[in-house]
Amino acid sequence: MQRKPTLLNTTLSENTATLTLKVDASLEDFKGHFPVFALLPGVTQIDLAVRYARDTLGINGTFGGMEVIKFQDPILPNATVDLTLTWHPDKEKLHFSYQSGTTAHSSGRVTLRQAQ
Repeated sequence: MQRKPTLLNTTLSENTATLTLKVDASLEDFKGHFPVFALLPGVTQIDLAVRYARDTLGINGTFGGMEVIKFQDPILPNATVDLTLTWHPDKEKLHFSYQSGTTAHSSGRVTLRQAQ
């Protein structure tokens, strides 16, 4: 059972990571969402953004909410997408966006509260 896309490339800078992902058709999250027109669920896109941010940017925070979440164009099975993650530690916010070339798939901000 495959739970994460295939990671093709990662580019890191101070508080930003750009990951190129192949969203394999075998991902468990495609099953049943939707049977006739499979697409990567929005909740999966947000979960993957947070998981990859923890892995690549070393963010350790508890979920504190979401803002301006937009789903513009479906991510289909076997698509190759760029996931850009930008961490703003002063605001405790993770900005994410999924893109394929000039096509914007989704974007938003997730609050990850740091331990005091």
